[in-house]
Amino acid sequence: MKKILLGLALIAIGGMATAAPAHRCSAAALTQAEKLLAFHFGDDDRIDIEQTAKALSPLKNPAGKDQYDVLEVWGNVYKGRYRMHFLYAQQKGQCLLMGQEILEYAKL
Repeated sequence: MKKILLGLALIAIGGMATAAPAHRCSAAALTQAEKLLAFHFGDDDRIDIEQTAKALSPLKNPAGKDQYDVLEVWGNVYKGRYRMHFLYAQQKGQCLLMGQEILEYAKL
């Protein structure tokens, strides 16, 4: 049993060591997420943004051959939960926001 627990601990530590670095535009996406929720709900002190921006698969630019990086951020307003996607141009050294979407996470 001790060997199994030791093995699981080593696997968990190894998984943490290989975690992908944060996307260069993560901080910009978190800032933009707060602005997007404030745009939809006004100056509400119940706005809460989760402090992680998850990089998703790139999205093809419909007007060209290049692609956009997609960052997903979750936020909450009172009892509502919202998924936001931010599309950034793949340009080195800058975070050029090209699009954004917000979707309420709700069961109807």
